[in-house]
Amino acid sequence: MADDQVEVKKAPEGQARRSRRRPRTSGQHTPAVSVVIPAKDEEENLPLLIEKLAGQFRRGRLRGEVILVDDGSTDGTYEIARAGSAQYRWLRVRRHGVNRGLTEALKTGFDSARNDIMVFWPADLQYMPEDIPRLVARFDDGLDVVTGWKQGRYGLKRFVSYCYNLASRLLFGVEVHDLNSVKAFRREVIRRIPWRKDWHRYMVVWAADQGFRIGEVKIKLYPRYRGTSKFSMWRIPVGMLDLLAVKFQMSFLRKPLLFFGTWGMVLVILGFLVGLVALYLRFVEGQGFRPLLYLVMLLETIGVMLFAIGFLAEAIVALGDRMQSQIDLLSVNREARSTESRTHRPRSGEDVSTRS
Repeated sequence: MADDQVEVKKAPEGQARRSRRRPRTSGQHTPAVSVVIPAKDEEENLPLLIEKLAGQFRRGRLRGEVILVDDGSTDGTYEIARAGSAQYRWLRVRRHGVNRGLTEALKTGFDSARNDIMVFWPADLQYMPEDIPRLVARFDDGLDVVTGWKQGRYGLKRFVSYCYNLASRLLFGVEVHDLNSVKAFRREVIRRIPWRKDWHRYMVVWAADQGFRIGEVKIKLYPRYRGTSKFSMWRIPVGMLDLLAVKFQMSFLRKPLLFFGTWGMVLVILGFLVGLVALYLRFVEGQGFRPLLYLVMLLETIGVMLFAIGFLAEAIVALGDRMQSQIDLLSVNREARSTESRTHRPRSGEDVSTRS
């Protein structure tokens, strides 16, 4: 095994694997990829970034497209990106009029992607484009997700990242070292990831939960070339709360009766025990204590209510699963029709590129 790679990580035990091992493509051709690059006020970094990407395409190490998403920049980021797209056919530009955040920028890029392998790559040049082919090459091993493992010093963020990744491994059992780094996905994975604000950090976790195969590659981290980092200490509590929210959705919201029913059972049993104490005091000790009666009523009532909420939630989840299965079926049929249409489309007069 090469020094810059680690062993393939498998989905947690007991989960169905949704994708089969793909045939190797090494030695045949470089797979076409869609590299999505969100950018916010990165005008100082973009010229060098585009130059380095051009070198990778020119040498044949990259094939496909680069989608640069300007997420509400207030500097010359969009103008530089547009100039680059006029010079290079592989560069496409999307723009948000206002800053929507990294998750929305990634979603915009992935929705615009034309290829089946999609790569998330930052614009700040802390990761160099020459490492993109190394990330993509791991798909030859039949993986569905490949994530980078940062190698380098990055100050306080290193400690914060370590705590975050440790908590993620403990909660989700995903044995990758770095969940908040560069990543590459197959299109099928992107379709199954829920998109909420700031949940881009958990794309690998959701993929593992769906049963996809995950691996990682060591990627060198460089000091930021120009500009200032978007990192702030406020991300720490927000990230930890999001971590708990994702865990809750992955576990108890899929089996709500397990959560509400457990607490309901605890309260019902506790109410029963308090009732026994009240009976003992009344008939053995000969003294009544009315507040215990009220406590029994309160515990039993809340316990039964939690059971009822759990049953209702189970019905809602079952309805949601049926709706999702219908949506998946419609999506598959739409894709099949789109593929058939492209297959029979005449070549003459075809518009092969749409620039924004």
